[in-house]
Amino acid sequence: MAPSALVAAGQELTVRVPATCANLGPGFDSLGLALSLYDSIRVRTTTSGTTVVTVSGEGAGELPGDESHLVARTLLGTLERCGYSCPGLEIEALNVIPHGRGLGSSAAAIVSAVLAANSLLPAADRMDAPALLQLCSTLEGHPDNVAPALLGSMAISWETGRAFQSTTVRVHPEVIPVVAVPGSELSTEAARALLPASVSHHSASSNAGRAALLVHALGAAPEFLLDATRDSLHQDYRAQAMMPSATLMRGLRAQGYASVISGAGPTVMTLAVGEQQAAAVERLIEELTAAPDEPHGWRVLRLKVDTEGAKVEVHQR
Repeated sequence: MAPSALVAAGQELTVRVPATCANLGPGFDSLGLALSLYDSIRVRTTTSGTTVVTVSGEGAGELPGDESHLVARTLLGTLERCGYSCPGLEIEALNVIPHGRGLGSSAAAIVSAVLAANSLLPAADRMDAPALLQLCSTLEGHPDNVAPALLGSMAISWETGRAFQSTTVRVHPEVIPVVAVPGSELSTEAARALLPASVSHHSASSNAGRAALLVHALGAAPEFLLDATRDSLHQDYRAQAMMPSATLMRGLRAQGYASVISGAGPTVMTLAVGEQQAAAVERLIEELTAAPDEPHGWRVLRLKVDTEGAKVEVHQR
């Protein structure tokens, strides 16, 4: 194998990536929504011969500070795929997206690392948008989080042969995501292990219809959101691993609000319509989580739909 070329030292850039909510109820492994909650990394190439990662915010004091960190590992691996290596690397990671809560923190790390690596390459060797989506989806294992992280808005993703593809839908401006984040984590692998190997034709057809309705509801007709977010494929099966979240979601839905488990959970996201409904959802979450048999530590965030996706800023020195 030919020796790799070195990316230029002295480069500096910042990447900001939004949190995401995948599945959106019936859109299992295919729909994702970008949210106005952001992780960012600042990357500098050096001649030190070492990789140093500094983490603040979520995971500070817990995540590794060397090349084994997910962002560093992915960035260096992406450069290697492209035939390059880095003489030295400094990464400052500011983590705001909660870890292990179903809000796409791992996808944000992968997207930020791949975009950073791509920007460090000479212009002639950089990947285009489809190649970036393909690589990020391959590294994450599926596109439902990385696509909205890259593109913003609501992303619809599918696979043709071995190629991941995605397109976006503009979300109705009155839709306001309200997320309730519990204090406990849940691994995506543990949640996915609870899913059955097969489902009935009735469940599959029900989800297909509601997923189609959800695209229309989010884009143009929010009055259909409650019906459109009913799921038959994954949420009920995973409920046993996150009963407080499942109970909260059901309580919100019983009051007429379009509530879903975000990704693999355990965060609960409600798609409110207008500020008045968003405030009502917040009050109801407070009531439902204040019961003696409910765990403490819920954080409630009223967010926006991110419409831009990941952003790279190159700093001139």
